[in-house]
Amino acid sequence: MRQRLRRVVALCAAVMLAAGCATGRVGKPIPDGDDVAEYVSTKFSSTLERLADDLDDDEPHKSTLRSFMRVGELKSDTTVTAIQVGDPPNRFFKNHSNRYSSDYRDYFLPAGSDVEYVMLGPDYADLAPTPWVSLPYTAQDLGICFWGGYATVCKIFNAVNSSMQNDEMDKTAKSLADGSTELTIGVSLRTFLDERIVVLPDWLVEEIGEALLDKVIDTRLMLDPEGELKEIEMNGLLSANGNEVEIKQHYQVLETPSEHEIPAVPSSDEVTELITEEEVDAFYEGMAEITSSRE
Repeated sequence: MRQRLRRVVALCAAVMLAAGCATGRVGKPIPDGDDVAEYVSTKFSSTLERLADDLDDDEPHKSTLRSFMRVGELKSDTTVTAIQVGDPPNRFFKNHSNRYSSDYRDYFLPAGSDVEYVMLGPDYADLAPTPWVSLPYTAQDLGICFWGGYATVCKIFNAVNSSMQNDEMDKTAKSLADGSTELTIGVSLRTFLDERIVVLPDWLVEEIGEALLDKVIDTRLMLDPEGELKEIEMNGLLSANGNEVEIKQHYQVLETPSEHEIPAVPSSDEVTELITEEEVDAFYEGMAEITSSRE
């Protein structure tokens, strides 16, 4: 994942420098013309490369991602809290609805394990006779972006990468008084959906219509004075031809977690083991049916 991100970063930087079309907004004066494009592209490139390193290392890490999307009257609103602690890391993420307190699943991946444990919230209790189920985990060699705790964040950065290559998208960098840096870029709804930041059924995408797909979602990245990513926000209230889409994505890096925030491996009598592909498919189909009935 890190090498892939870096290749895209290098390409994006070259495209932006060649285009020379981005403008800069900073607390301190920035030279005009090509120097502005270079400043902005360098800030974006270093941020993306830093993210690749941060997500791929074994340092303790905790973050939240609030994900809200509304298409007409249909709404999706969840918060994912991702925690990793240890070397090699134990990984734990909580996927909780912000609309229904009983709608949640917590996923625990012990260090080096080929099994992931899922604790079922009340809405999913009928999927198994025990509070936990275990599933085969086969993504160890596929990179951290295939782990559910970071999957959507990686998709957001893929969308930013795609937008960096689009000369028509505004891109700015602003230095703040405390030494932090704010980067902004436009991301089209088409790119947002292509990267599957929020997954919609095909029939709903068709209802949105072409006119809305090229509307732009304002995206802001905040770096601390040391250049580390602290926050990402995507905000858009888009309308065309009587259709309306609202998007709010808010990713925040939190204080370093402790080992006490990671659960213990559940005892065998608390776990229903799902081993075969048929068992796993049936479990996810049941989960999807419950989740979709809430929209």
